[in-house]
Amino acid sequence: MGPAGYQGAVFDENTGKILVVQDRNKLKNMWKFPGGLSEPGEDIGDTAVREVFEETGIKSEFRSLLSIRQQHTHPGAFGKSDMYIICRLKPYSFTVNFCQHECLKCEWMDLSDLVKTKNTTPITSRVARLLLYGYREGFDKIDLTMEELPAVYTGLFYKLYHKKLPDNYKTMTGMD
Repeated sequence: MGPAGYQGAVFDENTGKILVVQDRNKLKNMWKFPGGLSEPGEDIGDTAVREVFEETGIKSEFRSLLSIRQQHTHPGAFGKSDMYIICRLKPYSFTVNFCQHECLKCEWMDLSDLVKTKNTTPITSRVARLLLYGYREGFDKIDLTMEELPAVYTGLFYKLYHKKLPDNYKTMTGMD
């Protein structure tokens, strides 16, 4: 495995707008979600939040895991498998101050426009549709939420990502 790539789908539920960037160093100016690589020992949500802030100046918080792409032996991955993780983030700042070094453009776009645009990657297009579904029908339909649970090793914890369990299933004992 190489280092995992992360993108933050920063969605403002109040305006229906999504934060998108165009990479400076790519051949085509495609709209995509901001992101980058994780650092050793960094949690999924923390990477997405940090990378979004570094690229766009937007502060956000982790809400859920939306999607994981796995790909093998693609060019530039040095023969390693590649994981690409997309998180849903909630913004708490809105003024874009993007990294001129990495980004050509950065803006808040209507999610419905991102769904329709041809000027994007297939993965961005698919996740935009997933987000639109969640926005209209409830994010519980699309979100993989995170819970921190005690590991078998004393004092250690792990993070488990899955669809939210109803409370009565969390507390089930035997055959309730």
